[in-house]
Amino acid sequence: MKTVLHALNSIEANIIKGLLESEGITSQVLGEYLQGAMGELPANGLIRVVVDESDYENASAIIENWREANFIA
Repeated sequence: MKTVLHALNSIEANIIKGLLESEGITSQVLGEYLQGAMGELPANGLIRVVVDESDYENASAIIENWREANFIA
């Protein structure tokens, strides 16, 4: 599995997961429950969306097109 997105929060991660799955790409959200952890964990970059390496290029393009269509940087 390869990380295709480091999400800001679990909402963004699950939106992207749904988007990818609507295009036939299986994905997983990892680290979703680490956001509430305390201690020495970094404040961001905990939640990521991963896809199979063979789907990485296609998934990246889908996410980029979605961001452009929705004016998201």
